[in-house]
Amino acid sequence: MRIKRSTYAAAMAAVICICSWISIPMPVPFTLQTFGVSAALFLLGGRLGTVSIAIYILAGAAGLPVFAGFQGGPGHLLGPTGGYIIGFIFQGLVYWTGGRYVSGKGRYFLQLAGLVLCYLFGTIWYNIIAGGSRSLPAVLGVCVLPYVIPDMLKLWLACLVAGRIKKHIDI
Repeated sequence: MRIKRSTYAAAMAAVICICSWISIPMPVPFTLQTFGVSAALFLLGGRLGTVSIAIYILAGAAGLPVFAGFQGGPGHLLGPTGGYIIGFIFQGLVYWTGGRYVSGKGRYFLQLAGLVLCYLFGTIWYNIIAGGSRSLPAVLGVCVLPYVIPDMLKLWLACLVAGRIKKHIDI
């Protein structure tokens, strides 16, 4: 059973990598990364989904080109958009912590709450790396507002896809 769960975690980390490569360049790249992260959590549950996210981040930190634009390495994680990548761990932890208390549509809203925490961490990180020279509304306008509706749609799509796949796998 451990081997099967480990394989699922590694496979979903690979899915997150592939989703991050599908990218539209912007100050914070528009990718399908959020879809991959959300699908991992919906499909594998909070604990194993968070492990998948951690594998993805550690692979990137080790220098593998798993981030948007085929980037990798600790320098990318410590750069302006690194906080959003690290923030995915918070999304996973929120889902892991609250997932046992909610079901159905509540799981979507739980992931949405985790994504808000990811946005918060990433925005603070971005502003610190930028030297705190931008106002909060300016940073939100560049780093968050353009992504809110697409990310909500990606969460919804991940929920649908994972729901269809989950009945065919044994986790």
